[in-house]
Amino acid sequence: MRCFVMMGVSGCGKTSVGTAVAARCGLRFVDGDDLHPAANIAKMSRGEPLTDADRAPWLAQVGQALAAQEGRVVIGCSALKRSYRDIIRQAVGEPVFFVHLHAGRDVLLTRVNARDGHFMPPSLLDSQFEALEHLEADEQGGRVDIALSFDQVVEAASGWVARDAGG
Repeated sequence: MRCFVMMGVSGCGKTSVGTAVAARCGLRFVDGDDLHPAANIAKMSRGEPLTDADRAPWLAQVGQALAAQEGRVVIGCSALKRSYRDIIRQAVGEPVFFVHLHAGRDVLLTRVNARDGHFMPPSLLDSQFEALEHLEADEQGGRVDIALSFDQVVEAASGWVARDAGG
């Protein structure tokens, strides 16, 4: 398999874990946050959750960014709902493996509150949990408990990538 998505709600470590996994496994990393249109960032910065209509063009852009990369690649993207993951898969046009970086609300709220300079305010975390649909049995993916140490999370996420390297 060539395309991997580090997914989960805000504060789960999509960028930090994705960057570390990509470095460890020799992949490119793309930060899905960099693909958000300015209107989405402005909306989230005001504390307004994105709608499905707001997200759809961004998710298609995430899929297009994956498809455009040569070789194996990992991208950080919330990919909260099955329908969002379907948009990404459709835009990529090939199998995509999703690594769900998961923890309870308290762990994530602590992490989001500790971040400086991120456009996503802690007030939007609950809306992300409400939208979250866990990976279904027919989706290619795995889950990593981010309550573990950072090194353990990277090890586990890298394991999913390495395990599926030949797919």
